[in-house]
Amino acid sequence: MVPKRRLSYLASAAVVGCMAGAIGCGGSPSGPSGSGSLRVMLKDSPFHDASAVLVTFNEVSVHQDTDADFTPLKFAADATSRTCDLLRLQKDNAQDVLGIGTLDAGHYTQVRLLVSDAKLYLGDQPSTGDACGPGDIAHVTGLVPPPTPPDTVVPLTIPSGEVKLNREFDVPEGGTTSMSLDFDGDHSIIQTGNGSYMMKPVIAVVSVSSH
Repeated sequence: MVPKRRLSYLASAAVVGCMAGAIGCGGSPSGPSGSGSLRVMLKDSPFHDASAVLVTFNEVSVHQDTDADFTPLKFAADATSRTCDLLRLQKDNAQDVLGIGTLDAGHYTQVRLLVSDAKLYLGDQPSTGDACGPGDIAHVTGLVPPPTPPDTVVPLTIPSGEVKLNREFDVPEGGTTSMSLDFDGDHSIIQTGNGSYMMKPVIAVVSVSSH
């Protein structure tokens, strides 16, 4: 039975070093002249109230001050979405790329993340395999299917999955910009009055660095 109390967890994002146009960290960026690189990675911190927290991101994009539109970053394997079990990231001491890409060098004013689906699993049956994989929760590859009964599966209603982070940063020509994010589950997952659960993603920029 789902405990009648507010659930909390803390997920933090750590962005590190180099980029070679893919998930792995290789040599220096190889984009066209006048471009730089941005890499966003996610990992989770301890949370003991659930056996899995699956979240699907379907866009990570950035806004340049000279452009009216947002520029999307790529997911791994050129997928249109990416699903992570946040607890697997914590247990494996792992981290995962949310978005990565080569951008026009210049000044940027916002980062936008779109969360399309989320499910909470309560019980003692953790998921196994990769912490993240391309695809949504129902079709994700590389992530073993989520925990099965006796776990309780709790859908998380998402009134608005769009999160805009108003943080200015620069992408230097030929360089790499690294960004650290904090996904605050304590304020993101709440229990409603009728006993259901809701996710209102609360994500903040912790730091940005370029080299």
